[in-house]
Amino acid sequence: MIGASGERYPGGMKNRVAVSGATGRLGRLVCEVVEQHPDFELVARLRSTSRPEDGADADILVDVSRPDVSPAIVDAAISRGQQVIVGTSGWSADLLEALESRLAGTPERGVIVVPNFSLGSVLGTALARIAAPYFDAVEVVEAHHPGKVDSPSGTAVRTAELMAEARRGRPVDAPFAEQPARGELIAGIPVHSLRLAGVVAKQEVRFGGPGEVLTVTHDTHSNEAYRAGVQAALEAIADARGLTVGLDALLGLSGAAAAGDAR
Repeated sequence: MIGASGERYPGGMKNRVAVSGATGRLGRLVCEVVEQHPDFELVARLRSTSRPEDGADADILVDVSRPDVSPAIVDAAISRGQQVIVGTSGWSADLLEALESRLAGTPERGVIVVPNFSLGSVLGTALARIAAPYFDAVEVVEAHHPGKVDSPSGTAVRTAELMAEARRGRPVDAPFAEQPARGELIAGIPVHSLRLAGVVAKQEVRFGGPGEVLTVTHDTHSNEAYRAGVQAALEAIADARGLTVGLDALLGLSGAAAAGDAR
């Protein structure tokens, strides 16, 4: 288990993991990754409707539940002294700010929020962030399977927020943005959501400039795309302190993308 000093697996014991939202698409994969990893033990498969005390004996809570219940689940886990990985969509900049403030009172605890566990998606967002300062027009189109309850996706929201940050306050050219058909504005960037049978996940970031269009596209064909990212988050959570947002921070991509922000 995780000791008070942050030591990983003292005495050779495995870290005990509870998964909230274990019956969903991503939840089932997370459970599988935990069970196959020699350093972790799955001790609870929780539903979004599980009692607050369920899974209390775990060292780590992985929350892949629903946007409407995720903040309360995470808050309860922090109160119990658990390390937390959040893979649930819907964690906006305001929610992340509140979570960071919450963690300030428990400096020995850590939460990793992962908008997308796909390595390709993380790289796509990093490339979009690098390109964002160089084009006046930017739009995002994201598509997911019909069972995804939130829109825009957490990945699209995070991508838009990072691109706006990279632009350093320079507004995006988004004509007629007040029209509903133009998509929802996230940090000033139009985001369009599709929910279609036959789709797992897809995101396109389109940049328009004089005489050219640049498109950064990522397609997810199966949940296998998330396996490596889930494992990376599990292996990092023992040493996490405070709030970490994005798989890019675990892979060392944050600095590379930020280097492109200075234009």
